[in-house]
Amino acid sequence: MSELKLQPGFGGEADAFYAELIAAQAGLSDEAAADWLARLTLILCNHIGDRQVLRQAFALAREAQDALARETQDALARQTHDAPPRAPQ
Repeated sequence: MSELKLQPGFGGEADAFYAELIAAQAGLSDEAAADWLARLTLILCNHIGDRQVLRQAFALAREAQDALARETQDALARQTHDAPPRAPQ
């Protein structure tokens, strides 16, 4: 069974790679950037070509997204709970 590689693969170049990734989307609208990222994802999935590894990556990405959504909901709940009462209008 193939395993998703989770160790950093850019060495000391991670920040430079991230800057390149952002620069490649410069000037695109949010919709065009989302389309670009979708195309890039399909290109890289094709390059990887191992569906087991890709399933692991999909699951990891979903877990991270779900955790972020829970953190956002918790933060909003705390803000609502900690907010002072509104003055009557």
